[in-house]
Amino acid sequence: MKLKICGMKYPENILEVGSLLPDYMGFIFWEKSARYFDGVIPDLPKSIKKVGVFVNASQEEIIEKITKYDLQAVQLHGQESVEFCLDLKDKINNQIEIIKVFSVDDSFDFEVLKPFETVCDYFLFDTKGKLPGGNGTTFDWKVLEKYPSSKPFFLSGGIGINEMDTVNEISKTNLPLYAIDVNSKFEIEPGLKNIQLCRDALQCVSTTCVSTDNKIKK
Repeated sequence: MKLKICGMKYPENILEVGSLLPDYMGFIFWEKSARYFDGVIPDLPKSIKKVGVFVNASQEEIIEKITKYDLQAVQLHGQESVEFCLDLKDKINNQIEIIKVFSVDDSFDFEVLKPFETVCDYFLFDTKGKLPGGNGTTFDWKVLEKYPSSKPFFLSGGIGINEMDTVNEISKTNLPLYAIDVNSKFEIEPGLKNIQLCRDALQCVSTTCVSTDNKIKK
Protein backbone atom coordinates (compact mmCIF):
# COMPACT_ATOMS: atom_id res chain seq x y z
CA MET A 1 0.00 0.00 0.00
CA LYS A 2 1.29 3.44 -0.94
CA LEU A 3 1.02 6.80 0.82
CA LYS A 4 0.01 10.17 -0.59
CA ILE A 5 0.58 13.24 1.56
CA CYS A 6 -1.61 16.01 0.21
CA GLY A 7 -2.08 19.72 0.71
CA MET A 8 1.58 20.73 0.70
CA LYS A 9 2.27 24.44 0.70
CA TYR A 10 5.57 25.59 2.21
CA PRO A 11 8.95 24.90 0.51
CA GLU A 12 10.91 23.97 3.64
CA ASN A 13 8.11 21.71 4.85
CA ILE A 14 7.87 20.17 1.38
CA LEU A 15 11.56 19.26 1.56
CA GLU A 16 11.18 17.82 5.06
CA VAL A 17 8.26 15.65 4.00
CA GLY A 18 10.08 14.77 0.80
CA SER A 19 13.01 13.42 2.81
CA LEU A 20 10.62 10.76 4.19
CA LEU A 21 9.99 9.50 0.64
CA PRO A 22 6.20 9.22 0.48
CA ASP A 23 4.99 7.72 -2.79
CA TYR A 24 2.89 10.74 -3.75
CA MET A 25 2.84 14.40 -2.73
CA GLY A 26 -0.24 16.50 -3.49
CA PHE A 27 -0.48 20.19 -4.39
CA ILE A 28 -3.90 21.83 -4.46
CA PHE A 29 -4.61 24.19 -7.34
CA TRP A 30 -8.10 25.19 -6.22
CA GLU A 31 -8.04 28.84 -5.11
CA LYS A 32 -10.77 28.45 -2.47
CA SER A 33 -8.70 25.93 -0.53
CA ALA A 34 -6.75 26.98 2.58
CA ARG A 35 -3.97 24.85 1.11
CA TYR A 36 -3.99 26.51 -2.30
CA PHE A 37 -0.54 26.28 -3.86
CA ASP A 38 0.95 28.93 -6.13
CA GLY A 39 4.59 28.83 -5.11
CA VAL A 40 7.70 26.99 -6.24
CA ILE A 41 8.09 23.27 -5.67
CA PRO A 42 11.66 22.57 -4.55
CA ASP A 43 13.59 19.67 -6.05
CA LEU A 44 12.26 16.38 -4.72
CA PRO A 45 13.49 12.78 -5.00
CA LYS A 46 12.46 11.32 -8.35
CA SER A 47 10.60 8.49 -6.61
CA ILE A 48 7.96 10.92 -5.33
CA LYS A 49 5.13 11.50 -7.77
CA LYS A 50 3.84 15.08 -7.70
CA VAL A 51 0.05 15.28 -7.92
CA GLY A 52 -1.90 18.34 -8.95
CA VAL A 53 -5.35 18.53 -7.34
CA PHE A 54 -7.99 20.31 -9.43
CA VAL A 55 -11.67 21.14 -8.98
CA ASN A 56 -13.54 21.72 -12.24
CA ALA A 57 -10.49 23.34 -13.81
CA SER A 58 -10.17 23.74 -17.56
CA GLN A 59 -7.98 21.34 -19.50
CA GLU A 60 -5.80 24.28 -20.44
CA GLU A 61 -5.15 25.10 -16.78
CA ILE A 62 -4.42 21.48 -15.92
CA ILE A 63 -1.96 21.10 -18.77
CA GLU A 64 -0.31 24.41 -17.89
CA LYS A 65 0.23 23.22 -14.30
CA ILE A 66 1.51 19.83 -15.49
CA THR A 67 4.15 21.63 -17.53
CA LYS A 68 5.01 24.29 -14.96
CA TYR A 69 5.39 21.92 -12.02
CA ASP A 70 6.43 18.72 -13.82
CA LEU A 71 3.46 16.82 -12.40
CA GLN A 72 3.26 13.05 -12.67
CA ALA A 73 -0.43 12.77 -11.76
CA VAL A 74 -3.60 14.84 -11.72
CA GLN A 75 -6.44 14.40 -9.24
CA LEU A 76 -9.84 15.51 -10.52
CA HIS A 77 -11.96 16.51 -7.56
CA GLY A 78 -14.92 18.12 -9.29
CA GLN A 79 -17.73 17.08 -11.61
CA GLU A 80 -15.44 16.23 -14.50
CA SER A 81 -17.22 14.08 -17.08
CA VAL A 82 -16.11 10.89 -18.76
CA GLU A 83 -15.62 12.88 -21.97
CA PHE A 84 -13.46 15.43 -20.13
CA CYS A 85 -11.24 12.68 -18.69
CA LEU A 86 -10.96 10.93 -22.05
CA ASP A 87 -10.02 14.13 -23.86
CA LEU A 88 -7.49 15.04 -21.17
CA LYS A 89 -6.01 11.55 -21.30
CA ASP A 90 -5.55 11.96 -25.05
CA LYS A 91 -3.97 15.41 -24.75
CA ILE A 92 -1.40 14.22 -22.21
CA ASN A 93 -0.66 11.12 -24.29
CA ASN A 94 -1.31 8.81 -21.36
CA GLN A 95 1.92 10.07 -19.76
CA ILE A 96 0.26 11.41 -16.61
CA GLU A 97 -1.74 9.36 -14.11
CA ILE A 98 -5.38 10.43 -13.82
CA ILE A 99 -7.03 9.98 -10.42
CA LYS A 100 -10.80 10.55 -10.47
CA VAL A 101 -12.37 11.45 -7.13
CA PHE A 102 -15.81 10.40 -5.92
CA SER A 103 -17.45 11.71 -2.76
CA VAL A 104 -18.92 8.86 -0.75
CA ASP A 105 -21.67 8.55 1.84
CA ASP A 106 -23.82 5.62 3.00
CA SER A 107 -26.02 5.85 -0.10
CA PHE A 108 -23.22 6.02 -2.68
CA ASP A 109 -24.06 4.16 -5.90
CA PHE A 110 -20.97 2.39 -7.23
CA GLU A 111 -22.63 2.07 -10.64
CA VAL A 112 -21.50 5.65 -11.38
CA LEU A 113 -17.93 4.37 -11.59
CA LYS A 114 -18.41 2.12 -14.60
CA PRO A 115 -18.12 4.76 -17.36
CA PHE A 116 -14.86 6.02 -15.82
CA GLU A 117 -13.14 2.61 -15.73
CA THR A 118 -11.25 3.13 -18.98
CA VAL A 119 -10.56 6.87 -18.72
CA CYS A 120 -8.69 7.05 -15.42
CA ASP A 121 -5.85 5.15 -13.76
CA TYR A 122 -7.22 5.20 -10.23
CA PHE A 123 -10.34 6.12 -8.31
CA LEU A 124 -10.14 8.08 -5.07
CA PHE A 125 -12.90 7.82 -2.49
CA ASP A 126 -13.33 10.81 -0.18
CA THR A 127 -16.00 11.76 2.34
CA LYS A 128 -19.01 13.58 0.94
CA GLY A 129 -19.30 16.97 2.64
CA LYS A 130 -19.73 20.70 2.12
CA LEU A 131 -16.36 21.05 0.40
CA PRO A 132 -14.99 19.09 -2.59
CA GLY A 133 -12.40 17.68 -0.19
CA GLY A 134 -10.62 18.37 3.07
CA ASN A 135 -13.70 17.93 5.24
CA GLY A 136 -11.62 16.11 7.83
CA THR A 137 -14.06 13.27 8.47
CA THR A 138 -14.21 9.63 7.42
CA PHE A 139 -17.10 7.92 5.72
CA ASP A 140 -18.31 4.48 6.78
CA TRP A 141 -15.71 2.27 5.13
CA LYS A 142 -18.04 -0.73 5.37
CA VAL A 143 -19.66 0.62 2.20
CA LEU A 144 -16.50 -0.41 0.33
CA GLU A 145 -17.60 -4.02 0.64
CA LYS A 146 -19.95 -3.18 -2.24
CA TYR A 147 -17.07 -2.07 -4.48
CA PRO A 148 -17.64 -3.96 -7.75
CA SER A 149 -14.42 -3.15 -9.60
CA SER A 150 -10.83 -4.29 -9.82
CA LYS A 151 -9.68 -0.72 -10.49
CA PRO A 152 -7.13 0.24 -7.79
CA PHE A 153 -8.24 3.10 -5.56
CA PHE A 154 -6.95 5.68 -3.09
CA LEU A 155 -8.75 5.99 0.25
CA SER A 156 -9.12 9.51 1.63
CA GLY A 157 -11.18 11.52 4.08
CA GLY A 158 -10.21 12.27 7.67
CA ILE A 159 -7.52 9.61 7.93
CA GLY A 160 -5.26 10.05 10.95
CA ILE A 161 -3.00 7.80 12.99
CA ASN A 162 -6.03 6.57 14.95
CA GLU A 163 -7.59 5.26 11.74
CA MET A 164 -4.54 3.27 10.68
CA ASP A 165 -5.63 0.04 12.35
CA THR A 166 -8.86 0.06 10.34
CA VAL A 167 -6.93 0.92 7.17
CA ASN A 168 -4.75 -2.10 7.85
CA GLU A 169 -7.85 -4.27 8.12
CA ILE A 170 -9.00 -3.05 4.71
CA SER A 171 -5.56 -3.81 3.28
CA LYS A 172 -6.02 -7.44 4.35
CA THR A 173 -9.16 -7.83 2.25
CA ASN A 174 -9.47 -8.55 -1.45
CA LEU A 175 -10.27 -4.90 -2.15
CA PRO A 176 -7.75 -3.25 -4.52
CA LEU A 177 -6.71 -0.56 -2.03
CA TYR A 178 -3.72 1.04 -3.74
CA ALA A 179 -2.92 3.99 -1.47
CA ILE A 180 -4.12 6.12 1.38
CA ASP A 181 -4.35 9.89 1.08
CA VAL A 182 -3.66 11.92 4.23
CA ASN A 183 -3.90 15.62 4.86
CA SER A 184 -5.53 17.62 7.66
CA LYS A 185 -4.93 15.19 10.53
CA PHE A 186 -1.20 15.37 9.89
CA GLU A 187 -0.98 19.15 10.07
CA ILE A 188 0.20 21.85 12.44
CA GLU A 189 -1.85 24.34 10.41
CA PRO A 190 -3.36 24.19 6.90
CA GLY A 191 -0.59 23.25 4.49
CA LEU A 192 2.07 22.73 7.17
CA LYS A 193 2.65 19.06 7.93
CA ASN A 194 3.79 17.56 11.23
CA ILE A 195 6.92 15.64 10.25
CA GLN A 196 6.73 13.11 13.08
CA LEU A 197 3.12 12.25 12.25
CA CYS A 198 4.04 11.85 8.60
CA ARG A 199 6.90 9.58 9.62
CA ASP A 200 4.48 7.55 11.75
CA ALA A 201 2.08 7.26 8.80
CA LEU A 202 4.83 5.90 6.56
CA GLN A 203 5.76 3.40 9.23
CA CYS A 204 2.13 2.27 9.48
CA VAL A 205 1.85 1.87 5.72
CA SER A 206 5.12 -0.05 5.47
CA THR A 207 3.98 -2.61 8.05
CA THR A 208 0.62 -3.46 6.44
CA CYS A 209 0.16 -7.00 5.25
CA VAL A 210 -2.21 -8.86 2.95
CA SER A 211 -4.38 -11.91 3.70
CA THR A 212 -7.30 -13.66 2.09
CA ASP A 213 -9.86 -12.29 4.56
CA ASN A 214 -12.51 -10.45 2.55
CA LYS A 215 -14.51 -8.61 5.20
CA ILE A 216 -14.01 -5.19 6.72
CA LYS A 217 -14.26 -5.37 10.47
CA LYS A 218 -16.46 -2.98 12.38
